[in-house]
Amino acid sequence: QVQLVESGGGLVQPGGSLKLSCAVSRSIFGIAAMGWYRQAPGKQRELVATITSGGTTTYADSVKGRFTITISRDNAKNTVYLQMNSLKPEDTAVYYCTVERRDSLRFWGQGTQVTVSS
Repeated sequence: QVQLVESGGGLVQPGGSLKLSCAVSRSIFGIAAMGWYRQAPGKQRELVATITSGGTTTYADSVKGRFTITISRDNAKNTVYLQMNSLKPEDTAVYYCTVERRDSLRFWGQGTQVTVSS
């Protein structure tokens, strides 16, 4: 069974930090890239950051220099992380983990809420 399990969201003050995690079950094979998207109320889902299996990263202009995407691998699963620093109210959104296989099939997590507010 394919599973992407996200964790780490929550409420944080402006300027604060959060780290999101997404555990990806090894039943997903042939992974080309992993990443994070977000969707704010009334807005379309947008790319936040991606990382390929070779380690190449891509970031939205709005998060460059503040967010860092990394991955770890062990025998049981892959995990993709998103370290978010210097958070702003406009970063408030539901954050979704995603995995894309080499055949372009994409999987999504259930989403985790991030709220930046004083």
